[in-house]
Amino acid sequence: MESLPSARLNRTLALGSLLEIPATALARELRRRLKPAPQSRGATLRPGVETPLWLALVAAARPHLRPRGAKSRLARVLGLDPSRIHEFFEARTAMPDAERTIFLLLWLEQQRLDRDKGQ
Repeated sequence: MESLPSARLNRTLALGSLLEIPATALARELRRRLKPAPQSRGATLRPGVETPLWLALVAAARPHLRPRGAKSRLARVLGLDPSRIHEFFEARTAMPDAERTIFLLLWLEQQRLDRDKGQ
C-alpha cells in the first residue's frame, strides 16, 4: 500500500541517503573555496585594505610629491630608485621596509615644518 506513511518515509530516507555523499562533498568543496588562504607567519604585507596606516601615510605624502622632481629627491633621501617611489605612491603595489618608513615619516614632518615656516 503506497499511501502508508512508513512507505513514504522509507522512500524519502532512501533518497536522502543517496544525496548525502554528494552533499557532503559539495559542502567540503565550498568550505575549501570560501576559506581565506592562510597567511604564513611573517609574510610580507601588500598595500590594501589590510594596511590602513600605510594608506594614510600615502595620502599625507602625496601632496608633497606633486612638484616636479619631488619624487626623485625623496628617492635620494630614502636611498631608492625613483621607480620604487612610483610603486609606493602611484601604483600602490609595494611598501618600504621599516627603516625607510621611519625615514619617510621624518621626511614628511620636515616637509610640514618647511611649509609652516614659509607661511
